[in-house]
Amino acid sequence: MPGSKYKIVRKCPVCGEEFFARTLESWYCSPKCSKVAWKRKHDEEKRQLELDSIAKSIPNYRDYITITEAYALFGISRDSIYRLIKLNRISSIKRKGAKIKVSKTELMKLYPLRQSPLVCKGELMNLFPLRQSPLDTKPRKPVTMYRMEPEDCYTIGEISKKFHLDDSTVYAHIRKYSIPTRQIGNYVYAHKESIDKLYKDIKPL
Repeated sequence: MPGSKYKIVRKCPVCGEEFFARTLESWYCSPKCSKVAWKRKHDEEKRQLELDSIAKSIPNYRDYITITEAYALFGISRDSIYRLIKLNRISSIKRKGAKIKVSKTELMKLYPLRQSPLVCKGELMNLFPLRQSPLDTKPRKPVTMYRMEPEDCYTIGEISKKFHLDDSTVYAHIRKYSIPTRQIGNYVYAHKESIDKLYKDIKPL
């Protein structure tokens, strides 16, 4: 993967620190954070498989289900279920020595079945701990976005011909004034509008 030509500032989703991305696919500030993120993703996928297994094991004919089974089926947190019970929004039963159970039929009237992982605030805090130190609050220069399709660019040869310059001078100016470029095959393309502004006082051929 080629390195990024311009500085890309990102915030590491693991530690919360800002860093300069070395490539367009750099999302973590260090190999350590990358490994932590991979492990968290792996653990979350494992947890989802376990929830799917629990949901599939519930017989269709059984109406009253445990809190864990309700979470597996609907993605509802334990606190939300207890709040529904307290508000008499759903029926529940509690036999001596057994876990509390709630009505699956009544929950289905309130919530759709779980289609994708639902993570509550507490679980997010376990996955991504709160940042311990404040980020730099200094205002940053806004990042300028450029269209770099061939029709939006000049080749180096086209610039040299249009503005009466040799190729080495064009390359020197591109480096000096940080003109956006991209390479396609054997050709280097420079952003047309930026080149026109740079050489606006030079009469083209």
